[in-house]
Amino acid sequence: MNTKFHLAFKVKDLESTIEFYGKILGCKTGRFTSNWIDFDFFGHQLSAHISKNISEPDYCGKVEQLEVPIPHFGCVLEKKEFNKLKERLLKNQIQFLVEPQTRYKDKNGEQETMFVFDYSHNAIEFKTFTNTSEMFQ
Repeated sequence: MNTKFHLAFKVKDLESTIEFYGKILGCKTGRFTSNWIDFDFFGHQLSAHISKNISEPDYCGKVEQLEVPIPHFGCVLEKKEFNKLKERLLKNQIQFLVEPQTRYKDKNGEQETMFVFDYSHNAIEFKTFTNTSEMFQ
């Protein structure tokens, strides 16, 4: 089964959203109106809706020594795609909220992860597992 997820989320404007998701992350745009736009987010559907009420993230997520923002969303990528995206983020001088790093080193679920904010201050995590079969272990 090849199930896809859909996520609708808030953004401050479409112009900066298209810049970040379209030009920097390389996501293709889909349907849109003057109030929202869809993106192909690594094979999944994101719907960005303009809002004047965007909440600040809460750093209540405790993962190893990191405090990660909640809410956040993201994507699990293959290693090659993760590295390619990391280079795109660096090239475009996107500041990392959590620098690219390895978590759970030499343990079940070993992964590389990185967090960034989009231009509307939505937290996004990208990760790649050393062994994808350990994703839920």
